[in-house]
This record gives sequence, C-alpha cells and structure tokens, in this order.
Amino acid sequence: MPDTLPILDILRKIVETKKIEVKDTRRNKKLFTGKIGGNPPPLDFKGAISGEQLSVIAEIKKASPSAGIIAQDFKPLQIAAAFRRAGANAVSVLTDKTYFKGSIGIISLVRKTLGNIPILRKDFIIDESQIYETRACKADSFLLIAAILSGSQLAEFILLGRSLGMEPLVECHDEEELEKSIGAGAQIVGVNNRNLRTFKVDLSISGRLIGKIPACLTAVAESGIKSPEDSAYLHRLGFNAVLVGETIMRAGPENCGKIISEFKKS
Repeated sequence: MPDTLPILDILRKIVETKKIEVKDTRRNKKLFTGKIGGNPPPLDFKGAISGEQLSVIAEIKKASPSAGIIAQDFKPLQIAAAFRRAGANAVSVLTDKTYFKGSIGIISLVRKTLGNIPILRKDFIIDESQIYETRACKADSFLLIAAILSGSQLAEFILLGRSLGMEPLVECHDEEELEKSIGAGAQIVGVNNRNLRTFKVDLSISGRLIGKIPACLTAVAESGIKSPEDSAYLHRLGFNAVLVGETIMRAGPENCGKIISEFKKS
C-alpha cells in the first residue's frame, strides 16, 4: 500500500480487495465455528457505550489510506494498556491488512490486557465467515458498513451477530444509509463523518443525521473528532459515544490516556 492513495472511490477498491481476501476466511469457517464454543461469552459492547455520560471508543489503528502511516512505533499491547488505564469504554481494533496495516491477530493479542473492556472489530465485513472469525478471535462486536451491504445483508449479518452474542455497530454516512440501517434492525448506529469514497471529513454530517436516529438506539459519532470541544458538541447533539482513532494514535501510548480522559470529561 502506498503511503497515501489518490482521491477516488477508495471504498470500491477496498471492497474489491476484500472479496479476494475473504476466500481464505470462507475456507476456515468450520475452524472458526469450532473455536467459538470454547470462548467465554462476549462482553456487552452496547451496554458499555450507552450510559448518560459520553463514552469513548478508542481505536488501535496503524495506518489509513488517506493519512498513510499514523503510528510509526506501533505497539498494540502498550496502546491497549494505556487505553485501559485511561478508562476507555470500549476499544476498536482496525484489522484490515492491505489498506490499514492491521491484523485480526491484534484482537487476540490485546484481549487479556483489556480485561473487561469490550472489543469492536473494525473491518469491511462482506461475508458471514468474517463474523464467525470475529467471535473466534474473542471480539465482542463488529462493524457493518451500510454503504457496502444491501438491506437484506445488513439484517442477516445483524441477526448472525446476535446469535453469537454480539451486537454490531452499523455505520452510515447519509440519510439513505441511515434509513437502511434502521430498517435492518440496527440497535447501535454509527454516523461516519468521513466519506468512505473520497475520505473527506465533514463533522456537520453528525449534526444533520442525529435528529433522524430514534432515541431508543445507541448513537456513535465517528471520524474527524479531534478535540474535547468536538466530543462535547457531539454529546450535546445526542450522541452516546464517540469513536476516536487518529487523534489518539498520533499522541502515542504515553499521551493517549490523557486525551481519552479529556474527551470523557467533555
């Protein structure tokens, strides 16, 4: 992967690559289902981020297509320990290999360090085998992106996740995707302020969509959240949680705890 990709339909390129990668996952489906039975039950991701106070989902992410390498000295265990000390309500782990330099193995690596903090697997889920893989690796939730799935796929994957004890975070970027997510039965709705086709960020997207999310659902704001002022603004709008990656990762393990604490107080 180059340090950065040109501004084009990045999401389409990622999904095309994912279709090739997922062939191996499909072949391992029986292996994943066999491992699931020996795992402890998943933690309650939805419960962890649905309190009255603003919750912070801190993200472990090495790189992105728009920013290139974010964490030059990438040490997931140190990062996870810092997240735990700072009181992160949940932790997102970016597992895409090709475009984000991630790995599904990071989840297993940090699971013990994070203790009772739920883990969200953040990837481009397009096949049910990836959901079995997620639970086999002891994650507690997973991301579904409305832009790359039909309404029937969203509903199917949500139900599969629940059958394995995981409530997914369903991400949308506009009104059409939000309507599709709610119609599919999403209980946790994420609003991504980043356009996944161009990777441009616009925080006003959260302001536009929050009023269309039923109050009974858990609302998460994602991307472009750079300061306690941003998180306080989003909490006032009605969001239960913010998902913060790049800002925290650029601070490094020695400083990320302070940032999480400041975001939670806002």
